[in-house]
Amino acid sequence: MLLAISVLVAIVFFVAFIFSVKQGQYDDTYTPSIRMLFEDEIVSDSSKEPSNTSEENPINSVEKP
Repeated sequence: MLLAISVLVAIVFFVAFIFSVKQGQYDDTYTPSIRMLFEDEIVSDSSKEPSNTSEENPINSVEKP
């Protein structure tokens, strides 16, 4: 009886996998692996003037000799 229940559960998971593949769940396999290599775009409000303060980007605020 335990074997029959195990086979039934395996079939249910297999059908769910086939359904998700047909729906396109696994189509894009390349982008997630390289997403961390690109910087996020900063969305700024067009009504504000951009300013270079040390609060916005502390790396660029370091004075060069």
